[in-house]
Amino acid sequence: MEEAFMAMLSHLLHLQNSLDPTSTLFSSASTSSQSSTTPSSLLSTSSAAPLLFFTLASLLSFLAVNRSSTESSSSSESPSPSPPPPLPDGDYSVAAFRALTTDHIWSLDAPLRDARWRSLYGLSYPVFITVVDKLKPFITASNLSLPADYAVAMVLSRLAHGCSAKTLASRYSLDPYLISKITNMVTRLLATKLYPEFIKIPVGKRRLIETTQGFEELTSLPNICGAIDSTPVKLRRRTKLNPRNIYGCKYGYDAVLLQVVADHKKIFWDVCVKAPGGEDDSSHFRDSLLYKRLTSGDIVWEKVINIRGHHVRPYIVGDWCYPLLSFLMTPFSPNGSGTPPENLFDGMLMKGRSVVVEAIGLLKARWKILQSLNVGVNHAPQTIVACCVLHNLCQIAREPEPEIWKDPDEAGTPARVLESERQFYYYGESLRQALAEDLHQRLSSR
Repeated sequence: MEEAFMAMLSHLLHLQNSLDPTSTLFSSASTSSQSSTTPSSLLSTSSAAPLLFFTLASLLSFLAVNRSSTESSSSSESPSPSPPPPLPDGDYSVAAFRALTTDHIWSLDAPLRDARWRSLYGLSYPVFITVVDKLKPFITASNLSLPADYAVAMVLSRLAHGCSAKTLASRYSLDPYLISKITNMVTRLLATKLYPEFIKIPVGKRRLIETTQGFEELTSLPNICGAIDSTPVKLRRRTKLNPRNIYGCKYGYDAVLLQVVADHKKIFWDVCVKAPGGEDDSSHFRDSLLYKRLTSGDIVWEKVINIRGHHVRPYIVGDWCYPLLSFLMTPFSPNGSGTPPENLFDGMLMKGRSVVVEAIGLLKARWKILQSLNVGVNHAPQTIVACCVLHNLCQIAREPEPEIWKDPDEAGTPARVLESERQFYYYGESLRQALAEDLHQRLSSR
């Protein structure tokens, strides 16, 4: 109790004794043994002093307690609390992670919090929570002995920093086999459960219009809906049982081939990992589901425009390593030896294609495991696709873009046209010429 409250209570006791000395509240032990005073006897006495005392004492007690709680509340609301110290380096236990996510995370300003989270797990805290919320039901159903958010954080740390299972095992004091198992589970869930939600072909009217307008602002070419490219993802360990060296890519290392199609915001709307590094881009494209859907007419974009008498549906753009088709425009010449309209068209087309090159660079910069993949070749495709899903989440959330990872310059040979593609090729050739002449006329008249 406070000193002032004790003084007021003492004055009340003296007042009560002076008003009614027969009902002393604090008597000696010998007195109390002869004549005990109970609350009921005090309230039933004829004197008003005991009732007055208890009323005033209760009121003062209430005021003292209320004042104390008010002061503690105001002190807790005082501005500029000192931020908690960072977690000790090297502490990756569940308890340390829980302290980071519960006790520390909300005391930091959002920019500082998210910067810290990106340095640890490759994405901001809100995006991390989104990933955990979407994967938690599946992880919980697997009866994993670790908390779902802790398991996701562990895998994201591996993907973001490129750590091996052995390195992560020593860091988290877990068995390397368990690290590999958790990595396999989380990447499989990302590649299967989240893929349909975050990697979608732009067939909806609103998104299709937004995408084609975005590319037209960049290139002055109408109705582009995506840019396609492939990149080898290096395997850290050379593959065994590889007599024909099918995994050896043109850059001299073993790899698997990743093919992506990106929109103007560098968001992937198609991903394919079905070929070893030794396969060329056009063969990988022809083996993809996207190619089968486009050639069969399964994907039909309704946004049709008329260019010099040609009905032009939305199309994707790629370099000369891909075949020219009605739904895939490629440059006239890889070395600028065409006519002025053709060279202008090539320059604008390659400007549109640069979007997917940058998207791949961002992908490998954010998820460094793709710079030297340290998982088994059987798990490589799902790990790569999982990173593509995470890339899209970052782009959709407008996460800061890191410095782009640059692959060596590509120098592939022009793709040949198959007999089964002749119809698509001839119509594509006619469309490309019409687009080039229209572009040259529009830009020349400005």
